[in-house]
Amino acid sequence: MARKRDFLSVDDLAPSELLTLLDKADEFKARPEDAAERIAGRQVLLIFEKPSTRTRVSFEVAVTSMGGHAIVLRSDELQLGRGETVQDTARVLSGYADAIVLRTFGQDRLEMFAEAADVPVVNALSDFSHPCQALADLQTIREQKGALEGVAVAYLGDGNNVAHSLMFAGAKAGMEVRIASPPGYEPSAQVAERSSLIGAETGGRTTVTNVVAEAASGADVLYTDVWASMGQESESGERAEVLAHYRLDTDAVNLAKDDVIVMHCLPAHRDEEIAADVLDGPRSVVWDQAANRLHTQKALLAWLLD
Repeated sequence: MARKRDFLSVDDLAPSELLTLLDKADEFKARPEDAAERIAGRQVLLIFEKPSTRTRVSFEVAVTSMGGHAIVLRSDELQLGRGETVQDTARVLSGYADAIVLRTFGQDRLEMFAEAADVPVVNALSDFSHPCQALADLQTIREQKGALEGVAVAYLGDGNNVAHSLMFAGAKAGMEVRIASPPGYEPSAQVAERSSLIGAETGGRTTVTNVVAEAASGADVLYTDVWASMGQESESGERAEVLAHYRLDTDAVNLAKDDVIVMHCLPAHRDEEIAADVLDGPRSVVWDQAANRLHTQKALLAWLLD
């Protein structure tokens, strides 16, 4: 029996596997009927210990439209990590489902769950990474730019889980990923080092700077995310003050290429991390980016369950 595959980080994928997933997402977007009944009769558990809009809805629609059955559970509907260990919950749920999609807190918690589970486990967001978002990001960039190799992406703001996954994905695809964050808010040094090692094999490049202009100048893509992620609400005032200079606004757009595209993984706080006129402006592909979550979710489910 083949060993089950999990998707806990973009770094779980070989570069060729990443491109295969993107190709499959393009196919399912162009011809939704190709995805119909691909997972017919399969049971997929969607567990959300944190709130979700795009991830939950896109996965539920993906599973249903592919002929499967989605069961959505909140943390207050489970004994996960309370009276029952994470590992025991994973073992029990593996007996009921063909795959489990989990949004949780620490990456270590996710990895413990996946290690104990007998079915594929998907990271629907952890504090460390958001790999499903990165798949949609790359699909969107490739649609808009015609290729990924050599494309320069500038991410402005907090070096968070979205930044980590973008760094991994960009490196695997041979892209140039530039992260501009204030001191103390940079992405993980471990992620930066690993992304650089990947890039040495693929022709990709990852840089981290504290200077917006160094990242945004000549960029093909400008990207940002909220300044206070889930669980950091108490820090929102302090973060807003520190990150104010890293707003994605017309000044940043003017530093980039004339045909730059603007991205945000949403939800967006207008006129905080991104100017409203930029979010709604002609360079924005944010709504296409959000819509592509459905197609990449379908591709991922087909890859894991076919």
